[in-house]
Amino acid sequence: MLLIRHLRATAEVLKFSRRLGGPQYRHCSTQSKENNDKLGDGKSLIVRTNLFESAAKKDKQTYIEMVKIFEKRSVHRRNHVEFIYAALRHMEEFGVSKDLAVYKALIDVMPKGKFIPTNIFQAEFMHYPRQQQCIIDLLEQMEDNGVMPDYEMEAMLVNVFGKKGHPVRKYWRMMYWMPKFKNLSPWLLPNPVPDDALELARLAVERMCSIDPRSKIDVFDTQKVENALDHTWVVSGQSVEQMELLEAHEKQEPVYIEGPFVIWLRNRSINYYVLKSAPKPLSPIEKPGDTDDVSKLENPYIGLDLRFRRTNPSGSALSTHKRSVHEQDDGVIYAICCTGSSTKDSLLSWIRLLEKENGNAVLASLAVLFKFTTPSSELAVKEKGDSNKVQN
Repeated sequence: MLLIRHLRATAEVLKFSRRLGGPQYRHCSTQSKENNDKLGDGKSLIVRTNLFESAAKKDKQTYIEMVKIFEKRSVHRRNHVEFIYAALRHMEEFGVSKDLAVYKALIDVMPKGKFIPTNIFQAEFMHYPRQQQCIIDLLEQMEDNGVMPDYEMEAMLVNVFGKKGHPVRKYWRMMYWMPKFKNLSPWLLPNPVPDDALELARLAVERMCSIDPRSKIDVFDTQKVENALDHTWVVSGQSVEQMELLEAHEKQEPVYIEGPFVIWLRNRSINYYVLKSAPKPLSPIEKPGDTDDVSKLENPYIGLDLRFRRTNPSGSALSTHKRSVHEQDDGVIYAICCTGSSTKDSLLSWIRLLEKENGNAVLASLAVLFKFTTPSSELAVKEKGDSNKVQN
């Protein structure tokens, strides 16, 4: 009875307080997050996450300042998980998706020592799962962007989640696999890849020409060509063996410029073109003789010149049944290039420069045809009755 009387008296006091305009009391309810943000005191989640969207200047310094502003707003750092997710979404806009220092700054937002498990059950059943999953997603974004962590990040993760935390286990797996794949490719590229189109073209041509160690990379200027409409650069790659194959090309058959093809260098792409012949039937490669016979050893580092293909000298270690790596089923590749404008005029200038600068005099007596395999913005719209091959 006394409890019922006390509750009734409390209700009467609340009603009297509302009539006098006193402070309003809110009961716990399952309101949406947007309504709770509107009832906040100016430090809501919307205000914190909109810092990245409302930034006038989007660079690394501004991004770090946003993180510091969040750290100084509250000692308890509430809503730190939502803030980290919002920061991860805006990394591409600020150009910091490949910066290790920025990922460390986001990990430093987490409170220290609060999420460390104290027993084996908390460690195995993911103590504070929302916070641990947030940092695991951060580490996965680092892995997707090719950012390898360091030992300082391990100390930061141990201070937040302890040695048994799942983010620390994710870090250990990354440190095992990422160094193995970092230098796996034989074509080393700078990180980040340069934005200059000329340097990017040089790296692309060097990568494609690495199959022949005697390839030579040349950078031409189309201004040297008379009556050239496009004044741009051309990065060309050709080997001595390709020059000999071009010299032996039949004068009655044309050569083709095919492209543009796309080659990717990390997150950058560039178009390239190929000077090649029409598909030719190739003689089958004979099986080698006794592999244990050491009386006729071949040097794999010396290219096979055409003089050894025309004749079969006795006692020579080079036989005629071997064909060059440039002789493929879809044609013989004579040269490759990247141009600054990717237009027909720049490709015609490339052919003239190959003829004058590189000593391919046979190009003066050959018909050069264009065969574009993919549509390009520089190409004109094809009308009815027109052919996609234009003779030089």
